[in-house]
Amino acid sequence: MKIYLNCDMGESFGIYKMGIDEEIISYVDMANLACGFHASDSLNMNRSVKLVSEHQKLIGAHPSYQDLVGFGRRSMVCSLEEIMSKVLYQLGALNAFCKVYKTNISYVKPHGALYNDMMKDENIFKAILKAVSSFDKNIRLMVLSSSKNDMYKHIALSYGIDLIFELFADRNYTDDGFLVSRNKENAVIHDDLDVLDRLETLKNHGYILSENGNKLHLPVDSVCIHGDNENALEFAKLARRVLS
Repeated sequence: MKIYLNCDMGESFGIYKMGIDEEIISYVDMANLACGFHASDSLNMNRSVKLVSEHQKLIGAHPSYQDLVGFGRRSMVCSLEEIMSKVLYQLGALNAFCKVYKTNISYVKPHGALYNDMMKDENIFKAILKAVSSFDKNIRLMVLSSSKNDMYKHIALSYGIDLIFELFADRNYTDDGFLVSRNKENAVIHDDLDVLDRLETLKNHGYILSENGNKLHLPVDSVCIHGDNENALEFAKLARRVLS
Protein backbone atom coordinates (compact mmCIF):
# COMPACT_ATOMS: atom_id res chain seq x y z
CA MET A 1 0.00 0.00 0.00
CA LYS A 2 1.30 3.45 -0.96
CA ILE A 3 1.91 5.86 1.90
CA TYR A 4 1.46 9.47 0.82
CA LEU A 5 3.57 12.32 2.16
CA ASN A 6 1.75 15.47 3.28
CA CYS A 7 3.11 18.80 4.46
CA ASP A 8 1.67 21.91 6.13
CA MET A 9 2.26 24.74 3.66
CA GLY A 10 1.09 28.20 2.64
CA GLU A 11 1.75 29.59 6.11
CA SER A 12 3.40 32.88 5.19
CA PHE A 13 1.44 35.99 6.19
CA GLY A 14 1.85 39.53 4.88
CA ILE A 15 5.56 40.39 5.02
CA TYR A 16 6.32 37.35 7.20
CA LYS A 17 7.82 34.38 5.40
CA MET A 18 7.34 30.89 6.84
CA GLY A 19 8.49 27.65 5.29
CA ILE A 20 10.21 26.91 2.00
CA ASP A 21 7.21 25.72 0.02
CA GLU A 22 8.84 26.17 -3.38
CA GLU A 23 11.56 23.68 -2.44
CA ILE A 24 9.46 21.16 -0.51
CA ILE A 25 6.60 20.87 -3.02
CA SER A 26 8.60 18.54 -5.30
CA TYR A 27 8.95 15.93 -2.56
CA VAL A 28 5.39 15.72 -1.20
CA ASP A 29 2.13 14.30 -2.52
CA MET A 30 -0.32 16.39 -0.53
CA ALA A 31 -0.19 20.06 0.51
CA ASN A 32 -2.16 21.21 3.56
CA LEU A 33 -2.82 24.88 2.80
CA ALA A 34 -3.53 27.44 5.51
CA CYS A 35 -6.84 29.22 4.98
CA GLY A 36 -6.28 32.57 6.69
CA PHE A 37 -7.26 31.86 10.30
CA HIS A 38 -3.94 30.65 11.75
CA ALA A 39 -1.72 31.81 8.89
CA SER A 40 -1.78 32.99 5.27
CA ASP A 41 -3.85 35.71 3.62
CA SER A 42 -5.51 36.26 0.26
CA LEU A 43 -2.24 36.90 -1.61
CA ASN A 44 -0.43 33.92 -0.10
CA MET A 45 -3.41 31.62 -0.59
CA ASN A 46 -3.46 32.61 -4.26
CA ARG A 47 0.26 31.92 -4.61
CA SER A 48 0.03 28.63 -2.71
CA VAL A 49 -2.81 27.19 -4.78
CA LYS A 50 -0.99 28.24 -7.96
CA LEU A 51 2.22 26.54 -6.80
CA VAL A 52 0.52 23.30 -5.80
CA SER A 53 -1.62 23.13 -8.95
CA GLU A 54 1.43 23.69 -11.17
CA HIS A 55 3.12 20.72 -9.51
CA GLN A 56 -0.07 18.64 -9.76
CA LYS A 57 -0.17 17.75 -6.08
CA LEU A 58 -3.31 17.17 -4.01
CA ILE A 59 -4.67 20.25 -2.26
CA GLY A 60 -5.92 19.98 1.30
CA ALA A 61 -7.67 22.70 3.26
CA HIS A 62 -5.95 23.35 6.62
CA PRO A 63 -8.61 25.20 8.67
CA SER A 64 -8.07 26.25 12.26
CA TYR A 65 -9.41 28.26 15.12
CA GLN A 66 -9.34 32.01 14.39
CA ASP A 67 -6.01 32.62 16.10
CA LEU A 68 -3.31 34.33 14.02
CA VAL A 69 -1.38 35.45 17.10
CA GLY A 70 -1.18 31.91 18.51
CA PHE A 71 -0.71 30.25 15.10
CA GLY A 72 -3.86 28.23 15.77
CA ARG A 73 -2.17 26.20 18.48
CA ARG A 74 -4.41 27.40 21.31
CA SER A 75 -7.80 25.85 22.01
CA MET A 76 -10.70 28.27 21.89
CA VAL A 77 -14.13 28.03 23.48
CA CYS A 78 -16.51 27.86 20.51
CA SER A 79 -19.99 26.49 20.05
CA LEU A 80 -20.37 23.58 17.66
CA GLU A 81 -22.20 25.87 15.25
CA GLU A 82 -19.24 28.28 15.36
CA ILE A 83 -16.78 25.49 14.61
CA MET A 84 -18.85 24.26 11.69
CA SER A 85 -19.17 27.81 10.34
CA LYS A 86 -15.47 28.58 10.74
CA VAL A 87 -14.52 25.44 8.80
CA LEU A 88 -17.05 26.26 6.04
CA TYR A 89 -15.75 29.83 5.83
CA GLN A 90 -12.18 28.66 5.32
CA LEU A 91 -13.18 25.99 2.82
CA GLY A 92 -15.00 28.61 0.80
CA ALA A 93 -12.01 30.94 0.78
CA LEU A 94 -9.57 28.28 -0.40
CA ASN A 95 -12.06 26.93 -2.92
CA ALA A 96 -12.28 30.34 -4.62
CA PHE A 97 -8.59 30.17 -5.54
CA CYS A 98 -8.92 26.52 -6.57
CA LYS A 99 -11.58 27.54 -9.10
CA VAL A 100 -9.22 30.13 -10.58
CA TYR A 101 -6.58 27.46 -11.23
CA LYS A 102 -9.10 24.81 -12.29
CA THR A 103 -8.30 22.49 -9.42
CA ASN A 104 -10.15 21.40 -6.28
CA ILE A 105 -9.87 20.66 -2.58
CA SER A 106 -9.25 16.91 -2.16
CA TYR A 107 -9.30 16.70 1.62
CA VAL A 108 -9.50 18.66 4.86
CA LYS A 109 -6.92 18.48 7.62
CA PRO A 110 -7.74 20.67 10.64
CA HIS A 111 -4.74 22.53 12.02
CA GLY A 112 -3.18 22.68 15.46
CA ALA A 113 -5.53 22.92 18.42
CA LEU A 114 -8.61 22.28 16.27
CA TYR A 115 -7.05 19.01 15.07
CA ASN A 116 -6.21 17.97 18.64
CA ASP A 117 -9.65 18.96 19.94
CA MET A 118 -11.31 17.03 17.12
CA MET A 119 -9.48 13.89 18.21
CA LYS A 120 -10.47 14.36 21.86
CA ASP A 121 -14.08 15.52 21.50
CA GLU A 122 -16.53 13.50 19.41
CA ASN A 123 -18.89 16.47 19.12
CA ILE A 124 -16.18 18.68 17.59
CA PHE A 125 -15.33 15.82 15.22
CA LYS A 126 -18.99 15.68 14.18
CA ALA A 127 -19.17 19.46 13.71
CA ILE A 128 -16.22 19.32 11.33
CA LEU A 129 -17.72 16.35 9.50
CA LYS A 130 -20.97 18.27 9.14
CA ALA A 131 -19.12 21.21 7.61
CA VAL A 132 -17.20 19.04 5.14
CA SER A 133 -20.26 16.97 4.25
CA SER A 134 -22.42 20.03 3.59
CA PHE A 135 -19.68 21.55 1.42
CA ASP A 136 -18.73 18.51 -0.68
CA LYS A 137 -19.07 14.83 0.20
CA ASN A 138 -16.24 13.98 -2.21
CA ILE A 139 -13.78 15.70 0.13
CA ARG A 140 -12.07 13.41 2.67
CA LEU A 141 -11.11 14.27 6.24
CA MET A 142 -7.60 13.60 7.57
CA VAL A 143 -7.40 12.39 11.18
CA LEU A 144 -4.73 11.11 13.54
CA SER A 145 -4.38 7.34 13.28
CA SER A 146 -5.06 5.81 16.69
CA SER A 147 -6.64 2.85 18.47
CA LYS A 148 -10.01 4.58 17.85
CA ASN A 149 -9.84 4.41 14.06
CA ASP A 150 -12.87 2.11 13.71
CA MET A 151 -15.03 4.40 15.82
CA TYR A 152 -14.04 7.50 13.84
CA LYS A 153 -14.56 5.69 10.54
CA HIS A 154 -18.07 4.59 11.60
CA ILE A 155 -19.03 8.15 12.60
CA ALA A 156 -17.59 9.63 9.41
CA LEU A 157 -19.50 7.20 7.21
CA SER A 158 -22.76 8.39 8.76
CA TYR A 159 -21.94 11.80 7.23
CA GLY A 160 -20.88 10.24 3.91
CA ILE A 161 -17.22 11.19 4.44
CA ASP A 162 -14.15 8.98 3.97
CA LEU A 163 -11.17 9.35 6.28
CA ILE A 164 -7.43 9.56 5.68
CA PHE A 165 -5.38 8.17 8.60
CA GLU A 166 -2.23 10.09 9.35
CA LEU A 167 1.02 9.60 11.26
CA PHE A 168 3.64 12.25 12.04
CA ALA A 169 7.25 11.61 11.08
CA ASP A 170 8.66 14.47 13.15
CA ARG A 171 6.54 14.25 16.30
CA ASN A 172 6.89 11.95 19.31
CA TYR A 173 4.00 9.77 20.47
CA THR A 174 2.71 8.81 23.89
CA ASP A 175 2.34 5.14 24.83
CA ASP A 176 -1.39 5.30 24.08
CA GLY A 177 -0.78 6.46 20.52
CA PHE A 178 -1.37 10.21 20.73
CA LEU A 179 0.98 13.11 20.07
CA VAL A 180 3.24 14.29 22.87
CA SER A 181 2.12 17.78 23.87
CA ARG A 182 4.07 20.64 22.32
CA ASN A 183 4.50 21.96 25.85
CA LYS A 184 7.08 19.19 26.39
CA GLU A 185 10.67 19.44 25.16
CA ASN A 186 10.58 16.09 23.34
CA ALA A 187 7.39 16.85 21.36
CA VAL A 188 9.21 17.48 18.07
CA ILE A 189 11.92 15.28 16.53
CA HIS A 190 14.77 17.40 15.14
CA ASP A 191 17.30 14.73 14.12
CA ASP A 192 16.97 13.60 10.50
CA LEU A 193 18.46 10.18 11.32
CA ASP A 194 15.69 9.63 13.89
CA VAL A 195 13.09 10.50 11.27
CA LEU A 196 14.75 8.17 8.76
CA ASP A 197 14.78 5.30 11.27
CA ARG A 198 11.13 5.89 12.14
CA LEU A 199 10.02 5.87 8.50
CA GLU A 200 12.01 2.75 7.64
CA THR A 201 10.56 0.93 10.66
CA LEU A 202 7.05 2.01 9.66
CA LYS A 203 7.43 0.88 6.06
CA ASN A 204 9.23 -2.42 6.77
CA HIS A 205 7.57 -3.49 10.02
CA GLY A 206 4.30 -1.56 10.25
CA TYR A 207 4.86 0.21 13.56
CA ILE A 208 6.49 3.25 15.16
CA LEU A 209 7.95 3.58 18.64
CA SER A 210 6.40 5.70 21.37
CA GLU A 211 8.48 8.09 23.49
CA ASN A 212 9.11 5.19 25.89
CA GLY A 213 10.01 2.68 23.18
CA ASN A 214 6.69 0.83 22.96
CA LYS A 215 5.57 -0.46 19.55
CA LEU A 216 2.54 1.33 18.10
CA HIS A 217 0.87 -0.59 15.27
CA LEU A 218 -1.18 2.17 13.66
CA PRO A 219 -2.70 2.01 10.14
CA VAL A 220 -1.42 4.83 7.97
CA ASP A 221 -2.46 6.39 4.66
CA SER A 222 -0.28 9.49 4.90
CA VAL A 223 2.76 10.71 6.82
CA CYS A 224 3.11 14.39 7.76
CA ILE A 225 6.10 16.69 7.67
CA HIS A 226 5.69 20.09 9.33
CA GLY A 227 6.64 22.90 6.97
CA ASP A 228 7.72 25.15 9.85
CA ASN A 229 10.26 22.62 11.15
CA GLU A 230 13.80 23.94 10.57
CA ASN A 231 14.75 20.58 9.00
CA ALA A 232 11.58 20.27 6.92
CA LEU A 233 13.34 20.02 3.55
CA GLU A 234 15.77 17.32 4.71
CA PHE A 235 12.92 15.43 6.36
CA ALA A 236 10.89 15.63 3.14
CA LYS A 237 13.78 14.32 1.05
CA LEU A 238 14.33 11.43 3.46
CA ALA A 239 10.64 10.58 3.59
CA ARG A 240 10.36 10.67 -0.21
CA ARG A 241 13.29 8.28 -0.54
CA VAL A 242 11.94 5.81 2.02
CA LEU A 243 8.26 5.91 1.03
CA SER A 244 8.74 5.76 -2.76
